[in-house]
Amino acid sequence: MRKQYYFLRTARGLLAWDVDRLVQLAASLPRKQVPLDQIRELDQPWSGDDDAQTWRAMVQHIVLMDQADPSYPIILSSSGAVMDGMHRVAKALREGRVDITTVQFEHDPEPDHVGLGPEDLPY
Repeated sequence: MRKQYYFLRTARGLLAWDVDRLVQLAASLPRKQVPLDQIRELDQPWSGDDDAQTWRAMVQHIVLMDQADPSYPIILSSSGAVMDGMHRVAKALREGRVDITTVQFEHDPEPDHVGLGPEDLPY
């Protein structure tokens, strides 16, 4: 699996969580089904993770959707933001599913990095 980070802009600066660590921390959280209608990112602009918005970049993301394994729950922050799993969410929507398996933090873990952008992190 490719190295990934979840980013969030805050008053503290850009926060970054290592998705591998999020998966470990979320492993013992209870699973629940959440309606796709409650995944607010589905109705927000897609930027392609700082990639150029090209057809090639879009196709690369479609390939990642096709490869996404829905047996793994998506990870939600305490506020309901998707910290990991948007390709699984998109795949579920494309397949016509109405809900998705999730785990959700009650309290978000501390970020792994503060003030570092994608170009500054190890991949």
